[in-house]
Amino acid sequence: MAAPTDCSLIATDLDGTLLRGDDTLSDRSLAALAQAERAGARHLVVTGRPAPRVRSLLGDLGCTGLAVCGQGAQVYDAGTDRMLWSVRLDRELAETALGKIEAEVGEVYAAVDQDGVDGRTLIEPGYRMPHPTLPSVPVERRDDLWARPISKVLLRHPRLSDDALAAAARSVVGSLATVTMSGPGTVELQPCGVTKATGLALAAEHLGLRPEDTIAFGDMPNDVPMFRWAGHGVAMADAHAELKAVADEVTLSNEDDGVAVVLERLFGRTAGVGRQRSAQYAPKTLSIEP
Repeated sequence: MAAPTDCSLIATDLDGTLLRGDDTLSDRSLAALAQAERAGARHLVVTGRPAPRVRSLLGDLGCTGLAVCGQGAQVYDAGTDRMLWSVRLDRELAETALGKIEAEVGEVYAAVDQDGVDGRTLIEPGYRMPHPTLPSVPVERRDDLWARPISKVLLRHPRLSDDALAAAARSVVGSLATVTMSGPGTVELQPCGVTKATGLALAAEHLGLRPEDTIAFGDMPNDVPMFRWAGHGVAMADAHAELKAVADEVTLSNEDDGVAVVLERLFGRTAGVGRQRSAQYAPKTLSIEP
């Protein structure tokens, strides 16, 4: 195998970044990732989706190693189908946080991702899944959401925008949970201090790689901690303004193979091209946000 480039770790979000709108991977993206891996780089999926909802996608990518799932709450080993590391969201804290949010903005609709490699996504009446292709299990009452340990809570409001709901939640939740926004209709509560950056840092350490070795791709505010941790952050063309503000560059949209465009530039047709061109990216000195 050829020696790795300066970008030895490629961290990609899925929805709105590597995946097209129909939840598929383009041939061009697959080819660009394969070329980067032949050059010695490692590809790591870093997604808000829980591990059970990425198994088939990891198979499409030929991934038999690690993946960071659940907004950083899970480090999953696809090869052995087990969690190397996971953090649960305390259900009592989650209920308290929901109560504070509803006291601030009125009724919200909630769903939860259960912990574990076989965890299900449960949705209460009124909640609409932002990704209709992802499986979910309706429950009759909110109390049913807390039947098993969970990794996160997903929220929707009947009138407020995602930005407004996320801002209101942050203003009242405090240290009960971390509030993130990961896509249209997807405001989430996860364990306090857990972000994509914390999960990525653990996975990178396991692989023997560093922040300055890493190029990260994303499109939403939940990718901000990952960009601040990584040596180089690339936002998609239609990324949220909050992420673009901290990105090192902006590429084309996910529909236009923006990830592939950058990887082709970095790695070219040979490992040597990749090493030469990646030198333009000076690593940043940043820390993981709690």
